[in-house]
Amino acid sequence: MKAGKIWGQTELIHANGVLEFHRIEYKKNVQCSKHQHEFKWNGFFVESGKMMVRVWQKDYNLVDETILKPGDFMRVKPGVYHQFVGLEDGVAFELYWAEFDHNDIKRETVGQQVNEDVRSIREKQQTDNNNHHQDI
Repeated sequence: MKAGKIWGQTELIHANGVLEFHRIEYKKNVQCSKHQHEFKWNGFFVESGKMMVRVWQKDYNLVDETILKPGDFMRVKPGVYHQFVGLEDGVAFELYWAEFDHNDIKRETVGQQVNEDVRSIREKQQTDNNNHHQDI
């Protein structure tokens, strides 16, 4: 579905629970709103034309401005205000994704040295299972 905007138009190509992929057509001398995404990363890949992406830094009073040409890609972290400006008419692909928590593991046990041969452990488990089934 295409949606018209003041700065051009956007078309959703694909979305699922962890990713959105849009094709955007942007106009020269027009900008999108200054905005942020609370949880999503925002990536821009320029196919044609030129675009500038402004990023307002949280820790100091500075606005980074990055000019993207065809083939360039940049990403904006969640929670950071940003905005794009068309420097020439063009087409870009915009991606949104959530970052996985790489510490997303809850251990019930810890790794440890096994003092028995793994084959004998399997054989013992199978014997125990067979005995259990016979008892039923």
